[in-house]
Amino acid sequence: MAETDTANETANSSIPTTLEEATEQAKSFLAQAQDVISDAVDATVSAVKEHPIAAAGIAAGVAAAVGGAAYAATQLGGETKPAPKTKK
Repeated sequence: MAETDTANETANSSIPTTLEEATEQAKSFLAQAQDVISDAVDATVSAVKEHPIAAAGIAAGVAAAVGGAAYAATQLGGETKPAPKTKK
């Protein structure tokens, strides 16, 4: 039972009680997220510089997959009859 009380106290202590605390907590979270995203971008750029052909292949594969998915989505309506041709 003591473990549950300790867990609840820890969870409650991280809940901001004022607008200022909430703002500071959000700013801290945003700063951490920006650091993580920056590190991920740097790692991606480094990987692309080290393996440009592989990166181009991956990009082409992703483009083909997205294009194929878009084409398939347009075909989901099923078989439709073409519009009748009109004579001029």
